[in-house]
Amino acid sequence: MADQERPIVAIDGPAGSGKSTVARKLAQRLGYVYIDTGAMYRSVALVARRSDVSWNDSDGLARVARNLDLRFEPDGERPKVVVGGNDVSLEIRSPEMDRGSSEVSRWPGVREALVAKQRELAEHGGVVMEGRDIGTVVFPHARAKFFVTATVAERARRRTAELQARGETVDPAQVEADVAERDRRDMEREHSPLCQAEDAVEVVTDGLTIEQVIDRLEQAVREREHA
Repeated sequence: MADQERPIVAIDGPAGSGKSTVARKLAQRLGYVYIDTGAMYRSVALVARRSDVSWNDSDGLARVARNLDLRFEPDGERPKVVVGGNDVSLEIRSPEMDRGSSEVSRWPGVREALVAKQRELAEHGGVVMEGRDIGTVVFPHARAKFFVTATVAERARRRTAELQARGETVDPAQVEADVAERDRRDMEREHSPLCQAEDAVEVVTDGLTIEQVIDRLEQAVREREHA
């Protein structure tokens, strides 16, 4: 099947919903390319921090985003995120960059620059792209749209376990407060707020295994491949 005949798979959802894991594994199963848009915003936040550009400096952040030298390199299930020739895959997953990605994504100039990059990466279809506005802003006409979500408590539990597995000491109550605050910022931001596209299939992941979620999404995508 030619690339242009394969759909763009748009997966949106709040932080900690499991959409990144689902997107990676779904792309592998489908034989599609996985594009982690969250890593792009995290990378802008990281480069800005290293360059002494404030996360409140909209013009400075837009320049960082336009000039971002980023590529994804195959490395098993999760591609490496390489910025300026350096692997930043771990650095962009810190709690500070969690907050930074939400902060920098508020600014229209940043979103405009990264949306352009995302559309270029997916122009031929056959990609799984996840984020917070993929089905509403980046690819509103995508044939396969999903909104993957979970309760705040469940998402906080997963985030706590992830950080502890990396050897970090965390306060579960603070993690849950951070998740709720991240939701508020993402949903209330002026530009491209987090919301579910009207034609997206909602998938609540509480109580489901990763494989069960992927099975559900794969079936829906296969149907749309032949639509």
